[in-house]
Amino acid sequence: MLSARLGWPTFNMDKAIVEEAGMSIPQIVKIHGWNFFRDLETKIAHQAGKKDRTIIDAGGGVVIRPENVRMLRQNSVVVWLKADPATIISRIKDDTERPSLTGSKSFLEEVEEVLEERTPMYKKASDFEVETGSISPEEVTERILKYLAGKI
Repeated sequence: MLSARLGWPTFNMDKAIVEEAGMSIPQIVKIHGWNFFRDLETKIAHQAGKKDRTIIDAGGGVVIRPENVRMLRQNSVVVWLKADPATIISRIKDDTERPSLTGSKSFLEEVEEVLEERTPMYKKASDFEVETGSISPEEVTERILKYLAGKI
């Protein structure tokens, strides 16, 4: 919706990683491991950070490496789309392209643990936060547009 409203293209980092690797994210992780995936993510973050007037759809783990955040912030406004664990689970539960981060915990435990670990990183990386759990995608778009009105 934001892309359509601004007339800007969207660059999906996960799709770019899949294209770069020639295999799905679960395959990348299974065959090469998480470090290899994170290395590809960093390469793609460097590409994304050079784009102008583009909506960059970054995976939640992009904040793990400060270098990725630096690359994305050099030419971008970073918006953190926040949600509580239950909302996140309802949104991603059927996504077969999301490999387990731990391999041993329940989905809820994993989401809660990841949020606890990454929340400080998200706060530090973001210019603006939108709590998405109780509002529609249209309202999320409107809030981002209002924020951007003073930035573009």
